Amino acid sequence: MNERRADPALLGYAENVSPSEAYAELQADPLAVLVDVRTSAEWSYVGLPDLSQVGKRVIALEWQHFPDGTLNTSFVEQLREAGVDGGNPVYFLCRSGVRSAAAAKAATAAGLGPAYNISDGFEGQLGSDGHRAVAGWKAEGLPWRQG
Repeated sequence: MNERRADPALLGYAENVSPSEAYAELQADPLAVLVDVRTSAEWSYVGLPDLSQVGKRVIALEWQHFPDGTLNTSFVEQLREAGVDGGNPVYFLCRSGVRSAAAAKAATAAGLGPAYNISDGFEGQLGSDGHRAVAGWKAEGLPWRQG
């Protein structure tokens, strides 16, 4: 089964999308939001997506706390406080698509979204050279800025 187009009931959220697909939807739908679930250190040292060209801001909300890696047990509550609700598309982004999938599942379970996982994340998986430059938001040339 193609994981990207898997049945939402099996995924636990709407769908996996590429960074370019997510950016296109964020441009097209004024109600769509992007939630970056990486840590504060990643935002500061690796960078953040830049949605200023489409008149939006990124919601930066840790799925796991830095530096200890504990789960953010207030994540869903904080999503709601940030204005995320049911009926509007929410695109979740992490480094490589693992934490964002978990966040999309949690949002879906709470009745938020539809929730989408940006499967390649901000930096993508490791390439054969050991670097994260083969896929993801940055590798696809989408707008971003240094945190």
